[in-house]
Amino acid sequence: MTNSTGAMIAVVEDDAGLRTAIEQLLRSAGFRAVTFESAEDFLASDGRGDVACLIADINLPGISGVELVSRLGTNGDRLPAVLITGRRDAATAALANQVADVPRLYKPFSDDALFDVISRVMKR
Repeated sequence: MTNSTGAMIAVVEDDAGLRTAIEQLLRSAGFRAVTFESAEDFLASDGRGDVACLIADINLPGISGVELVSRLGTNGDRLPAVLITGRRDAATAALANQVADVPRLYKPFSDDALFDVISRVMKR
């Protein structure tokens, strides 16, 4: 996938290696990318208005990715979002189902799977 618009994608992931890998992948496809270690860091950032899509880990320490997406929606910010997780347990599924309309990817995911879901949520 190549992105000719240079859309900004925010990645909220507590695993530094994965956060960097996703950032590099997005940049290689022509996206602008900004990363955050936590939902709190994202919420405190100045550039949120420039973000076209959010990728957030479901199980972040502190505010979860699900809670982040819910808070944004409550505040009227219907930012297209994708949730990612490496957990396939009942508790994570129940948490993610709180925002059932937000697609999720299970780690490890392919580049193509990530680009496909980004494309779908940004067209909504």
